[in-house]
Amino acid sequence: MNVCVTGASGFIGRALVKELIRENHRVNAFVHERGLPEENLCRVYKGDICDSRTLRRALENVDVLYHLAAAMGASHVSEKEFFRVNKEGSRVVYEAAGNQGVRRCVHFSSAGVLGSVKGAYGVKEDYVRNPINVYDRSKLEGEDIALDFARRGMGIVVVRPGWVYGPGDRRTFKLIRAIAKKNFIFVTGKKAFQTPVYISDLVHGAVLCADKGEKAQIYHLAGNEIMTVRAICEEIAGAAGVSFPSFPLPLWFVKMVAFLLENGYKTLSREAPLTMGKLAFFSHSKPLSIGKAENELGYSPEHDFKTGISKTIEWYKAKGWLSS
Repeated sequence: MNVCVTGASGFIGRALVKELIRENHRVNAFVHERGLPEENLCRVYKGDICDSRTLRRALENVDVLYHLAAAMGASHVSEKEFFRVNKEGSRVVYEAAGNQGVRRCVHFSSAGVLGSVKGAYGVKEDYVRNPINVYDRSKLEGEDIALDFARRGMGIVVVRPGWVYGPGDRRTFKLIRAIAKKNFIFVTGKKAFQTPVYISDLVHGAVLCADKGEKAQIYHLAGNEIMTVRAICEEIAGAAGVSFPSFPLPLWFVKMVAFLLENGYKTLSREAPLTMGKLAFFSHSKPLSIGKAENELGYSPEHDFKTGISKTIEWYKAKGWLSS
């Protein structure tokens, strides 16, 4: 098939492009600025996600669109930019896709639209949405735009990934590196839960959504395990061969430090080493149920966290990102 991936230079986008090429699809990769290792194996279109002219070219004769392009949670990104990219960008994308006759779209949303989930059980896709920060609010509006286009007839399916990790990811690598180098202090507070998903499992689930997902439906794509953040960090420490810190800091104190750092770094237009957004991992629970994806798509993640994080850390070591 002819496939287009927006946000193709991001961690998930690159993995998805690689898999689609492996499956012999013809891929159009839409990127903002960064290039792709697979540029010689696909067509690359560079532009802003609100640039409808470039989008129309990238979507010409396309059968399936995966929309991943987003402004991410860096603290120096303005609120206006978050909504321009994540909300209005989605509108421009689906208008262009509709005009070009794209028959199937997979919209990547965020589990952050749920806010902080109460309890340790895996919540279903109809759990009340209550985003907390500006990134998650903008992703919620992008999700609503995708669903609105779907209800008007477009074949759009929405994906909410769990906590994504795997070889090559630079965002989770910051946490892994801090733990591996013993530059990490655990934050105490209310017990938070996450649902880790290995990158290849997420990509496989996204392809299943394109093949089998019902339009205007949302699917949680995560691993089989709901884990406390402490258990995740302890597993990372074990895989890295280091001891886990035994003297945690209270969340209220770390939040105060993060607030001061974030506002100080804003004046430099740089992202602070510690931000309120980064602390959300430790305080905002995201335990997801994948039952709907299992039952309707045949989704079945292959990696438990112990296996996946061991493979990930071995990759970082082999590439020289971490010392052996």
